[in-house]
Amino acid sequence: MENTCPRQTGWIPTAHPLVPVRKVLFVLLFCLALSPARGQSIDSVFTIVYAGRTMKATLINGDTVPWAILDEVYVTNKPVFSSAEARKKYYQIKRKVIKVYPYAVLAGERLDSLNMRLDVLKTNRSRNKAVRRYQDFLEYRFEPELRKLTRSEGQILSKLIHRETGLTVYQLIKTYRNTLSAWTWAATGSFYDISIRQPYDPLANEDDKLVETILNRALQDGSLKKRVRFYERPLGKRR
Repeated sequence: MENTCPRQTGWIPTAHPLVPVRKVLFVLLFCLALSPARGQSIDSVFTIVYAGRTMKATLINGDTVPWAILDEVYVTNKPVFSSAEARKKYYQIKRKVIKVYPYAVLAGERLDSLNMRLDVLKTNRSRNKAVRRYQDFLEYRFEPELRKLTRSEGQILSKLIHRETGLTVYQLIKTYRNTLSAWTWAATGSFYDISIRQPYDPLANEDDKLVETILNRALQDGSLKKRVRFYERPLGKRR
């Protein structure tokens, strides 16, 4: 029976797995620059043209201080392996993450569209119809390909759906369908050694931490494209 993710991969983190270095440095410098010493005063933010660029500025004790918010640049650790077997396991998980993450992104984007639609519908009948259309889309778009996934790929996908939507697969089914459907899907998943109740928690779970590290490296080098959420609503709100 295939494990969902290896408990011991041999991957040795040398530092924090994800450090937004430029943004942290800029924020610190910016805060220091704008923190008034004793007797100083800071006026409102305004716009100026500096070195041919339109940018923000702040007046500090009569001096105009231009500033700009830099894009985030993430620095991730280069994996270090304790053995050839550890290296093999790492790249096996990497292939699975690269394979299933686009499905989690599409499901999340479609869920954003559904939530946007539900917020303007007035009747339960129209809302239920919108939810059924969402389910039909998922079945038509994903089912043939999802059937080809291995059990470990299915578990990783379940975790990444939680990452992209803020809800576990079980919570999604319970919220947009009903508790009985969620329980039925959970029982079916457990038959295939896939838990749709497990949350994605890279801070507490070593397997999820490894997946998060792999995912962020792939997003940084362009192997994967990060999802941009275009609609937010209170998670788990019943309709």
